[in-house]
Amino acid sequence: MLAGGSTPRGAYELLAKRDLAWGRTTVFFGDERCVPPFDAESNYELARRALLQHVAPASIHRMAAELGPEEAAARYEGLVAAAPMDLVLLGIGPDGHTASLFPGNAALGASTYVVAVHGAPKPPSDRVTLTLRALREARRVIVLVAGRDKADAVRRAIAGEVPAGMIPGAEWLVTRDAAPEPGAS
Repeated sequence: MLAGGSTPRGAYELLAKRDLAWGRTTVFFGDERCVPPFDAESNYELARRALLQHVAPASIHRMAAELGPEEAAARYEGLVAAAPMDLVLLGIGPDGHTASLFPGNAALGASTYVVAVHGAPKPPSDRVTLTLRALREARRVIVLVAGRDKADAVRRAIAGEVPAGMIPGAEWLVTRDAAPEPGAS
């Protein structure tokens, strides 16, 4: 399962150069903005340019968010429910969001695997995202974090105060500049 954002993009560029068994890989997405698939704001487009056009996965299942958040979530729900996630890559925003699970958003309480998001504080406000349920059921979750502006979010995630910190067992790869200061509360 792939994420969007600048930190995952760097990881995808590195992965594109690796000789891996891509033909045995099925690619899903953790969230998508409600924009056309080749829009510069699309997580699919980011992954396509940085990784997918350079490798040959067995299949790619993008979220059809251009259909609107409810329709896209309904279409993606069955795919996610039928295919347990082996590896989920996530990022974290400065506010502690991960995928499109923002602090205080109603999507945090969803019981499904995929949910429509309205009112995201970061444009565009309509999105589709995997839920905490889906992320918690994944076999392995890795959160990639880079940048000084993420240090407070990492601290809050460690305390379980923000969505990125609500996935038990997630592994964190954090650059030095994104690590909270020792003893920071």
